[in-house]
Amino acid sequence: MKQLVLTIILVLSMLMTSMYADDNKYAQATFPKKTYDFGYIKANDGVVTCEFEFINTGTAPLVIYSADPTCGCTVPDYPKKPIKPDEKGIITINFNPAGYEGGFLKTVKVKTNGREKSTTLSLEGSVIPK
Repeated sequence: MKQLVLTIILVLSMLMTSMYADDNKYAQATFPKKTYDFGYIKANDGVVTCEFEFINTGTAPLVIYSADPTCGCTVPDYPKKPIKPDEKGIITINFNPAGYEGGFLKTVKVKTNGREKSTTLSLEGSVIPK
């Protein structure tokens, strides 16, 4: 009987330890910079590109599920493979200024499996018309 109780206690403590260990694993995309300012750009110069670097500061692999822009003039490209803890990644965003005049502010919402489920990246600047 004593051995049975000890075995049950041992099994329960191992289960609780493994559950606790899994709860402590998380991913987190940390962006040092979340806004990019293009300054003045000419509409007839075509598409402009910027990059947002991030690092997975978590303890589990980071998966980017999507990067959703506010409009079709903004096209993001992001890593499709998981980013390991302490590894860096880059999200590249192309902006087409055709048809724009004056100041603009565009955003891209990045959705991940991280503790912070989404992050908003911003592009801003001013378009000089043709």
